[in-house]
Amino acid sequence: MKGQSSASPLRQLWPFCLWLVLFYAVWLTVVLLTDGWDTLRAHWPIAVSMALGSYIAGSTPMGGGTVGFPVLVLFFDMPGSLGRNFGLAVQSVGMVSASIYILSARRPLDWGLLKPALAGALVGTPLGAALIAPFVPDLWVKLTFAVVWCSFGIMHLVKLKELVAAEGVSDRWRCYDTQLGLAVGFTGGIVASITGVGIDMMVYATLVLLYRADLKVAIPTSVLLMAFTSVVGIFSNLLLSRFHPGLYHMDPEVYANWLAAAPIVALGAPFGALVVNLISRTPTLLLVSLLCIVQFVWTIMHERVTGVALLAALGSVLAMNALFHILYRCGRGETSLDRPGLAAGLPPVELVGDERGE
Repeated sequence: MKGQSSASPLRQLWPFCLWLVLFYAVWLTVVLLTDGWDTLRAHWPIAVSMALGSYIAGSTPMGGGTVGFPVLVLFFDMPGSLGRNFGLAVQSVGMVSASIYILSARRPLDWGLLKPALAGALVGTPLGAALIAPFVPDLWVKLTFAVVWCSFGIMHLVKLKELVAAEGVSDRWRCYDTQLGLAVGFTGGIVASITGVGIDMMVYATLVLLYRADLKVAIPTSVLLMAFTSVVGIFSNLLLSRFHPGLYHMDPEVYANWLAAAPIVALGAPFGALVVNLISRTPTLLLVSLLCIVQFVWTIMHERVTGVALLAALGSVLAMNALFHILYRCGRGETSLDRPGLAAGLPPVELVGDERGE
């Protein structure tokens, strides 16, 4: 009986093992058929960078593009559009790999919010890619990325102790799952179409601040949503580049960097998802939150942002943190909206301590 119980967790990971075998077989075939060894040698720095990026992608609510984007646009002076497309492309391997591991290991997920968020992302991501992203100036792509993650970093530093201590998921806002999920998915899909990341942070913030969710639920849920959005985003951009290559340009460097980084992130992201359940999340989240703030300062200095653009960036950081604070107060029941069940004609809902691993 003891042998059976220890073997069971390994047996249930067979979909993840099959995925890895298929992925590496396809990747190696592509390298051999296209003589891609020179490409791998020329782009080894991004592969090394994504070793950290993929771990972050699996262990935090931040996609691998959180590292890939600043490395490409700040270290290597690449355009923001390239950083965005690379982020979506590499997350389509890394975060999909982490998602398959999460599903195979039967990690708890908040399906009530996730399902409508997936639907919203399916609409918002291609719309953003077609109608918004091509018309956003390169500087504003970089600033949008910097603002989103700086805001996230500040929120974590302020609330980290409380977020890490949370257990279970509150049912206080369950009657608004569909509306909130669609809003997060649609808006986050547009943000991801511009920067390559962001929707994961939005669903995570909703869960931990409004729903008071355990990180064991919030992080895997954000990983699945970012994985889905990345696949939708990169395929949308590839199709648009075929339809109108002048407007929807896909730089060849996206593929070259992806080829070098893909075999790293295919294992790095699920490794992060595994490790985060074995060690304290606090050190990783603290480090990443500090890096989010540092990259904002770095972007401002690197791009020599001054005047109105600087004021807009700082104001956006303040505005996003004000929104986070509102979500936090609503989650604690400290606003006039603290009983949405009554507002919807339903009995008040009490907090629950169990994980909603549907």
